[in-house]
Amino acid sequence: MKVTAIVYTSNTGHTKAYAELLGEKTGLPAYDLKTACKTLPKHAEILYLGWLMAGNVKGYKKAARRFSVKAVCGVGMSGSDTQLNDMLRATHLPEDLPAFYLQGGFELEKLHGIYKLMMKTMKATVGKGLSAKKDRTPEEDDMLNLMLNGGSTVSDEKLTAVLEWIE
Repeated sequence: MKVTAIVYTSNTGHTKAYAELLGEKTGLPAYDLKTACKTLPKHAEILYLGWLMAGNVKGYKKAARRFSVKAVCGVGMSGSDTQLNDMLRATHLPEDLPAFYLQGGFELEKLHGIYKLMMKTMKATVGKGLSAKKDRTPEEDDMLNLMLNGGSTVSDEKLTAVLEWIE
């Protein structure tokens, strides 16, 4: 086993759901970052999951200072793993660190403060642009549907690559 625990930071619950699914499938304990800092020893070998904000994996820097991060999963709303390159660049992840992208979802009502305002603005501008676009790709259709209707896309199937890495 490459890691002894799963540690995560979640905003609307999608990252937490993935961490819990991974815990169930692997038998590894899953902790939110705050609890992990109180529970796990310094330099414990972990798999870190964080939600994405402007490509940045939230909580990664704090986790990396405290633990030995062996791999990172960023959870965002796009259905495409093209987010992975943005995530690597924005978070300044080491080149040799395994990194995965997982689609989480979009639930505006679960957001608070500045994040809710930012996503409301994004929904209005990007949603309007996608709605007006005549030749949307299937991925753009999915994104528009998620923005307009909200929801979670968390599923076991999306964890295949992460589970293969763990094993």
